[in-house]
Amino acid sequence: MSLSKNKDHGRIVSIPDVDEYLDTTQLNRMEQSFREWVDSTPRADIHFSRQRILIIFLLIRYTGAKLNEVLVLNPFEDIDWVSHTVLFRGSATGKSIDSREVQISEALSRGIRNILAGPSFREALGDVLNVDPGFVRRKFYERAQGSGFLKRLGGPEIIRKSRAVELMQSNMPLPAVQMMLGHSTPNLTSAYVSFSKDEIQQVAKLFVEKESMRKTSARNAFFGKIHNIQRGDIQTRVGLTTIDGLLITTVITNNSAERLGLKQGKLVTAEVKAPSVILQSGATEPMCSAENRFKGVVVKLTRGKINVECVVQISDGIELCAVISSAENCCLRLNEGDNIWVLFNCFSVVLHVD
Repeated sequence: MSLSKNKDHGRIVSIPDVDEYLDTTQLNRMEQSFREWVDSTPRADIHFSRQRILIIFLLIRYTGAKLNEVLVLNPFEDIDWVSHTVLFRGSATGKSIDSREVQISEALSRGIRNILAGPSFREALGDVLNVDPGFVRRKFYERAQGSGFLKRLGGPEIIRKSRAVELMQSNMPLPAVQMMLGHSTPNLTSAYVSFSKDEIQQVAKLFVEKESMRKTSARNAFFGKIHNIQRGDIQTRVGLTTIDGLLITTVITNNSAERLGLKQGKLVTAEVKAPSVILQSGATEPMCSAENRFKGVVVKLTRGKINVECVVQISDGIELCAVISSAENCCLRLNEGDNIWVLFNCFSVVLHVD
């Protein structure tokens, strides 16, 4: 494992040094193939055996864990059904220095628990995932081929890598991805605030639930901590520092600030819709009234007849999406690899709390 740059998205992620992974659509297709495979047999013993493989796949697919970490799990003890976390102990004998808790969504937690409620699992107790790793790999390869992919793309290591890439492409902060995969994290102290491991875990929880529920149409999300609050007569100015060290400014009503219980040090999510993001070319920082200004690189352009979707990388862990008119794109003459300024004003930022 190492930190390597994904050439398609310009992200730095902790993944193996190979340039192969499955995207979200392909991962979902493979998951559906597993579920159909499980349901395709009428025999109870085969159904039980296949359900075990499905659980192993789901845990690797959504936690990015290693195969050997999953195979030593006792799901009845190591999955917390209340906090929706999975404890990877780092060894088969018990909790070790390498152990970590990984957040999963409430929906996934509930789904795994429902599978484990079957009589075959209750009789097997804690030994349900103790499956021969060679057998697991063969079944992963079969499901990959059944989904129309190359056999090697179904390997547990590729699924683990694919989850890391998926998280990074969805703007989960790099330290949270590293913690989830069990890698060492960088210094989490910025010029304004510092982040504890518990707070990184909380950010991961917010992210996976948002990913699972998809309750918002906003493409751009920032996870961070409030470092400054300035209350006015009608509105409140809020300064947010992300885990990546970016500073975000928003202005909301005093009533909203009170209703959300905002205070210095509180973890929040800030969202900006793509149409609210403005792009401006030039080597120097724009002289404008937009409080939030970031220099980045165009990593993806999707051109349409009416508008253009532009994805800009502003740091190793953050990409912002802007939707501009085709006429505006003609004026900017954007191409992938161009340097560009990303702007949005404080009134375009919506804050969410857990």
